[in-house]
Amino acid sequence: MSVTLSVTLAATADPRTTPDSPSTFKAAVASLRTLLADDLEAVNRQILERMDSPVDLIPDLAGHLINSGGKRIRPMLTLATARLFGFDGDEHIKLAAAVELIHGATLLHDDVVDASSLRRGAETANTIWGNKESVLVGDFIFSRAFELMVAAKNLGVLQVLSRASGIIAEGEVLQLATQKNIGATFEMYLAVVEAKTAALFAGATQSGALIAGAHEDTEAALKSYGRNLGIAYQLIDDALDYAGFEADLGKTIGDDFREGKMTLPVVYAVARAKPNEQSFWRRVIAEGRQEAGDFERACELMLRDNAIADTVVCARRFADHAMVDLLKAPENQYSAALAELVITSVSRAS
Repeated sequence: MSVTLSVTLAATADPRTTPDSPSTFKAAVASLRTLLADDLEAVNRQILERMDSPVDLIPDLAGHLINSGGKRIRPMLTLATARLFGFDGDEHIKLAAAVELIHGATLLHDDVVDASSLRRGAETANTIWGNKESVLVGDFIFSRAFELMVAAKNLGVLQVLSRASGIIAEGEVLQLATQKNIGATFEMYLAVVEAKTAALFAGATQSGALIAGAHEDTEAALKSYGRNLGIAYQLIDDALDYAGFEADLGKTIGDDFREGKMTLPVVYAVARAKPNEQSFWRRVIAEGRQEAGDFERACELMLRDNAIADTVVCARRFADHAMVDLLKAPENQYSAALAELVITSVSRAS
């Protein structure tokens, strides 16, 4: 039987959602953090232990990144998925810490590749210490993540997370090929998002289910949940870069535009542009020659052609799929929290 839900219907009809459920993404994340408080504290201890090094620069630079105010969504997905299936060991702590370290390492490398100067409102590590230092400490953090995967003593999760790490690297390279390419298609954009963002979300949820001994079909459903949540989350982030607030986005509005990234709002806007507007998109994206007022002009064109609105619609379709995936999981406080994470992640653009 095929099931089609809208996010609104899922929020009201799913039995896991209660009338006093969180109404915002920030509240949903806070609720999940409270639910997993003890586990998260153990994850933080693991991360701090793994960042220890006699080379002073390593704990200093890594600590700057880890303490920069991240939401910890990815490790919480691993913890919540393991608890969802009643797991009562401690290997999920190691896996969640590994997931966060993989994410942290990719952020260090990302900021160097993108020449970013700010992340979450603070100076990036490459701005403070330099590009070489950031890349090398990122490599160190990756190595620590793999140590944690091995320590979990489960070949299956080692395979899942090591594969996710490889896919993320592929996504970085693929993004370079699409950046400033105004001929990029929806399919090319989606391939980047699946690799750069969704792969680690999926690895986080799949590894939690796997370590807890979930049935193969249910494990696949939780992997799909992570993938769909990751895509929906990134789509909304990309929409907010043109129509949001910096407090919601965690970075400076318009960063994607200034870097010439072919996110979905741009893909839609270029495809729908009138003939006399193509030169504008070529100049500001492909050639990178941006002038005062160009960002505002880009936003106007996107608004007129429903580029942002349709990006949000697309995000909600992936959120719908994530909600359907959750129907295959046990019904408890963890599945309820995971459902709220989906619902509120797309409501950020409401």
